[in-house]
Amino acid sequence: MGAFTKTLYDTDFAEWCAHTAELVRAGRLDEVDLEHVAEEIEDMGKRDRRAATNRTRVLLMHLLKWAAQPQRRSPSWRGTIIEQRHQLNAIFEDSGSIRVFVRDHLQTIHRDAVKKALAEMGRTDGLPEECRWTLENILDTDFLPDSV
Repeated sequence: MGAFTKTLYDTDFAEWCAHTAELVRAGRLDEVDLEHVAEEIEDMGKRDRRAATNRTRVLLMHLLKWAAQPQRRSPSWRGTIIEQRHQLNAIFEDSGSIRVFVRDHLQTIHRDAVKKALAEMGRTDGLPEECRWTLENILDTDFLPDSV
C-alpha cells in the first residue's frame, strides 16, 4: 500500500474514495488501503441502520402525537409521516436485513420515540410504554391511529 493512499484518506476522503475505486477497477489491489476500505464498508452498514432507526423514531413520534393530540393534527405532521414511510421503504428495499433489525429493535425505538413525543407535547406521561403497532402497521400508507 502506498503512503499516498493512506495520507489521502486522512486529508481528502472524497478523493481517497475516487482513487481507491480507480485502483480496484484497475485490479491494482496490492495498492488498496484495505484496512480503511474494510472500516468504510462496516460504517456504511452502521449508517444505514442508524438512518432507519432515526426515521422509525421520527415516524413513531408523529404517529404517537397524531393519536394523542387529535386537535393538533396538521398537514405538516401527515407530511412527515408520509416522508418517513417513503424513506424507510426505500432503505428496506435496498436491505432486507435492516428491516429485520428495525423490527427486532422496535420496542426500544418506540420507548425513545415516546420520550421525545412527551417532551414535545410538554407532558410526562400518557403514552404507551410498549409499541402496540407492528412494523407493517407503521409502514402502511393507510394507517393513522385514532388513539393511543
